[in-house]
Amino acid sequence: MPEPSRSQRVIPIQPLYAAEPKVYPRSVKGLFQRWRWVFLWLTQIVFYGLCWLPWNGRQAVLFDLDTRRFYVFDLVLWPQDTIYLAVLLVLSALALFLFTTVAGRLWCGYTCPQTVYTEIFLWLEKLVEGDRPKRIKLDAAPWSARKLGIKGSKHLLWLLVSLWTGFTFVGYFTPIRELSQAVLSFSQSGWETFWILFYAGATYGNAGFMREQMCKYICPYAQFQFVMFDPDTLIVAYDEKRGEPRGGRSKKLAAAATAAPDPKSQGDCVDCGICVQVCPTGIDIRDGLQLECIGCAACIDACDQVMDKISQPRGLIRYSTENAVKQQFTHATILRRTLRPRVLIYSAIFLSLLGATVGSLATRVPLKLDIQRDRAALATETAEGAIENTFRLQLINASEKTRIYRVAIDGLEGIHLAQPLDVEVAPAATASATARVQLEPGSAASGSHPVRFIATDTTDPAVSVTEKAKFWIP
Repeated sequence: MPEPSRSQRVIPIQPLYAAEPKVYPRSVKGLFQRWRWVFLWLTQIVFYGLCWLPWNGRQAVLFDLDTRRFYVFDLVLWPQDTIYLAVLLVLSALALFLFTTVAGRLWCGYTCPQTVYTEIFLWLEKLVEGDRPKRIKLDAAPWSARKLGIKGSKHLLWLLVSLWTGFTFVGYFTPIRELSQAVLSFSQSGWETFWILFYAGATYGNAGFMREQMCKYICPYAQFQFVMFDPDTLIVAYDEKRGEPRGGRSKKLAAAATAAPDPKSQGDCVDCGICVQVCPTGIDIRDGLQLECIGCAACIDACDQVMDKISQPRGLIRYSTENAVKQQFTHATILRRTLRPRVLIYSAIFLSLLGATVGSLATRVPLKLDIQRDRAALATETAEGAIENTFRLQLINASEKTRIYRVAIDGLEGIHLAQPLDVEVAPAATASATARVQLEPGSAASGSHPVRFIATDTTDPAVSVTEKAKFWIP
């Protein structure tokens, strides 16, 4: 038979993308699993509950974009306070660097929203479909009324949690009690509807379907975490010296190996694969530290249970450092090596900036004063012959009590207001006033002269601000 010509040959097409197999995390119990649930409850109690907490007749935490005011308990922030937002972002970055350098991806493993909601969705999935073997069997089974009912129940629970999450998220930007009444009467605005559904959809998709894909491919933190690691960073580590060569064995052989260890015999790892089955990202920690590891320590809990069953000491997989595993450091040595230069530098910068921010907030004056000159006439002459400049004042009351502020001016000898000026400002509100400033002719040379407006609380003289302006003499 003649050989096919070049044009007749079939060249197989290589796919550009190979779908990864679905990860079915196995349930696990242990110390670190309990800690994960502790942090899950803490974060969700704060998130779902804080927006319902009343404070001074309003919501305790509210980011009111319509009125351009942020309320955080007794703190009222205005657009002029965006410096605090910048400082918060810097503090968050420093905290990320510090905690990652010391203890790896603790944020990812215990408090990251992706991890928390994936844990909640997995718990609901287990509640409806059963543990790992049942879920695998159910997915492999053909579609039937039973399978449709089970899958539908699971997704209904997922949707309810997602919608409640989206509703709560929007409740931090729209007063949640007003929002709840609007939702119940289907009178919410289009933007409120959009953001509720958008955040609910993101929660449903990320925690229900994308799961480990978010940690592997989308989350930027996972991509640059290793830059902040060093050989003394605390990570989830497999003790290769103790575990290899791996292989199955009975309890009797394990007891004999413990009583009379043979350096040529197999290691403590029985190659059960449970550490892989419980991993939410589906990796094998025995292959070493990997980008996909989120530091959740599920494999530690699973391995400890296996070690208990074969009468071997715990810690084959444990929180440790690269240097500690290689050189068998004690706990005291690991703690001592934590205080290395980069950790001390990060800590010093973080604590200094945090202290300065707390001090600034503690001494912050709840009053702001903005001044604008009347551009229609730089200077006019009164009937009495005095030179007069007109200014537009805007006073911002950053407290939650009605205040009366007395305005004064100085900076030039003889300068005064045409009439006393007291401005009443409602709680967390602004008020405007016109200030007519006068000066007798000949008191100063022609031109622009610096002056100062001083606004003082009539009931609390400690609340006072000074703002500079220019007085023009023709």
